[in-house]
Amino acid sequence: KSTTTGHLIYKYGRINKRTTEKFEKEAEMGNGSLKYASVWDKLKVNVKLWKFKTNKHYVTIADAPGHGDFIKNITDTSQVDCAVLIFVAGVGEFVAGIPKNGQTHERALLAYTLGMKQLIVGVNKMDSSEPLYSQKRYQEIIKEVSTYIKKIGHNPNKVVFMPISDCILEPSANMPWFGWKITCEDDNASGTTLLEALDCILPPTHPTDKPLRLLLQDVYKICSIDTVPVFQVETCVLKSGIVVTFTSLSVTTELKSVGMYHEALSKGLHGGNVGFSVKNVSVKDVRHSNVANDSENGPPMEAAGFMAQVIILSHPGQISAGYAPVLDCPRAPIACKFAGPREKIDHHSGKKLEDGLKFLKSGNAVIIYMVPGKPSCVNSFSDYPPLDCIAIYETRHIVAVGVIKAVDKKAAGTGKITNSAHKAQKAK
Repeated sequence: KSTTTGHLIYKYGRINKRTTEKFEKEAEMGNGSLKYASVWDKLKVNVKLWKFKTNKHYVTIADAPGHGDFIKNITDTSQVDCAVLIFVAGVGEFVAGIPKNGQTHERALLAYTLGMKQLIVGVNKMDSSEPLYSQKRYQEIIKEVSTYIKKIGHNPNKVVFMPISDCILEPSANMPWFGWKITCEDDNASGTTLLEALDCILPPTHPTDKPLRLLLQDVYKICSIDTVPVFQVETCVLKSGIVVTFTSLSVTTELKSVGMYHEALSKGLHGGNVGFSVKNVSVKDVRHSNVANDSENGPPMEAAGFMAQVIILSHPGQISAGYAPVLDCPRAPIACKFAGPREKIDHHSGKKLEDGLKFLKSGNAVIIYMVPGKPSCVNSFSDYPPLDCIAIYETRHIVAVGVIKAVDKKAAGTGKITNSAHKAQKAK
């Protein structure tokens, strides 16, 4: 994934020539694709700020690292509009990823469970197939992957399948036989490149009628501007001058100005990664896992407990009442205790299959009541889909994924209210 993503931003000229030459020298000492992976590894700390423009869309890249060090960030998947799932053409690597306990298998199920309904399937390293750039090998992989994603819930006719090695911006001279076709809601579409496939992504609807919710991506301290949090706008429209509350810490302050990619904005729209300046708030007061809300319209409520629909992906034993794993929602680590009631369901239709389970095991799809171990603000998935997908993990391994169905709320405790917030509230 890192190689493909690095290749993409390299092709778009998003890194300067000097940096490119440095990575090319590094690549000469090892694998030729090393420079692309290196680009992404160096830059993924600012992943949410990297964007490029296609003919139809502005695209922001969100990588979902597969290794254990980044497992707590896996719920980033719930924020994006389309998943690009990478398979490897080499026989050994493909076989390792596609089984039930394989990493690629797990990521595909995870993305669908967290609400990712649009999918592009890329087959990488076609130059490692036998013979090179083999059409027969590509068709074998697509046939097997189509069967698998259909079981998850995707319609293969609406999924772009493509050999991604040489087809990022231009058609591949090594694979003249390739071209993709999909069935869209209004019309059919076809093409030969990843760029064309990205233009077929259906943009999300803009839930401007719901209370404001902002998901924190990062926070900076700029001497001339004060503290600058960078948020993704999930609902409503963000405007300067409103008073916002950061959940979990209950810090309330006035939003002074709004900007995106170093440009001043009059407002921030849904899906945009926007920064805004706030006064009287320390960088230490705002954390990476915070969600910001309008303090007057739909203020945050603390969750006493919540009902969740989860799929147990992998657990070595049986899970019973009292199990207390770490849960990420959306990226705030919270210790939660499993409580009753439990009912087993079909993970495709949601139809109830069995009541009163005494324990859970790998493969079960269940409805379960969970109690957070510390004050937490969550909402139902139907109200705020990107914010209320959950990942349950222990020892850097995903145990289960799911969505919140209903929440028992109680009033949140009072927190810090800055002077600028007091002044803004009095002015109104």
